[in-house]
Amino acid sequence: MQRRCFITALSASGSGALVGLSAQAQGFPARPLRYIVPVAAGGGSDLVGRTVTERWGRVLGQSFVVDNIGGGGGAIACLAAAKSVPDGYTLLQGYVGTHGTNPATRSKLPYDAVKDFTAVGMIGATPNVLVVHASLPVQTVAQFVDYLKRNPGRVSYGSAGQGTLTHLTMELFKQAANAFALHIPYRGIAPAFNDLLGGQTQAMFPGLAAALPHLRSGRVRALAVTGAARHPLLKDVPTLIESGYKGFDAVQWYGVVGPAGMPSGLVKTLNDTLNAVLTGPDLRDRLSAEAVEPHAMTPEAFGQYIRDDIARWTRLAHDRKIDLDA
Repeated sequence: MQRRCFITALSASGSGALVGLSAQAQGFPARPLRYIVPVAAGGGSDLVGRTVTERWGRVLGQSFVVDNIGGGGGAIACLAAAKSVPDGYTLLQGYVGTHGTNPATRSKLPYDAVKDFTAVGMIGATPNVLVVHASLPVQTVAQFVDYLKRNPGRVSYGSAGQGTLTHLTMELFKQAANAFALHIPYRGIAPAFNDLLGGQTQAMFPGLAAALPHLRSGRVRALAVTGAARHPLLKDVPTLIESGYKGFDAVQWYGVVGPAGMPSGLVKTLNDTLNAVLTGPDLRDRLSAEAVEPHAMTPEAFGQYIRDDIARWTRLAHDRKIDLDA
C-alpha cells in the first residue's frame, strides 16, 4: 500500500512518475535489498549509506540490509557487487575512491569500474578544502602559491594515503600552480590532521566534514574549496575556480551502482525512488553531519559522471607518474 501511494503521488506531481515500466520492474521489490558499503561500519560513508537506505526502503516498501565490506581499498566490496545477480536486489554504494581515484591509480585493479557495473544514481557530494596551518603567513590561494615558490622544499602536505582524493587533489593543485610541496602519506585522515595541527606538515586537502572541527577551532585556515560553487557551510571561502584554477570541480562524491546488465526498468524504478528520497525535506539536514549536499541525477548522467571522473584522475596519475601497482 505504501509503495502504491508513493507511485500515485509521483504521477500526480509529474516529478518522474513510475509508469511504462516492464512487468519485472512493476513487481519489484518483493524482498529486502542488500546494500553494500565498501568500508567498515561507522564513519562518514557508512552514515551516508544508512541515512539514505532508511528512507529509500520506506519509499520502496522493502527494507535494505546494509552490508559493510571493508578491505582492499573497496575492491573486495566492488567484486562482491559485480559478481552478484543483476536483479536489482544487490546494490553498491560506489564513491570517488572505488569509481574514480582507484581505477586511475591502480593498473591491476581486479574490477572495471565502468564495464562491471550499472549506474543507478548519484547520492551527493562534499568538497575538499585547501587548508593550511594557522601559523602559515598566507590568507589566500595566491599568497599560498607565492609562499610555496619563495620557500622551495620547505612546505609539506599530508594525505589520507597514496592515491586517495586528499593526495590527488593536492597533486592536481601543484600541477596547476607549477609549485612544489612534499607529500607525506598517512594511514587515514585522522593521523594526517594530527601532524598538521602539530605543525609537522603545513597544508592539506581534506574533505569538508573532516576539516570543519579544526576550522572552527581556528587551528587551521581554509583558503579555498573544490567544486563548482561555494559550500553553504563555508560561504566566505571561495572556490578554487573563483581563485583562478579551472577544472577544480572535483569533489568527494557518493552514488549507487549495481552489477552490469541490470534491466532498464529496474534501474528506472531505483533511480526514480532514490531521487525522490534525495529531494525529501529532512535528508539534507541528516547528511549535513558529513557536509554532503544531495544531488539527484539520471542513471545516464551518473554513468557519464563516473567516466569523466576516472578520466580526470587517470590523466593526472599519468602526468604525475602515480601507479600504486607498479
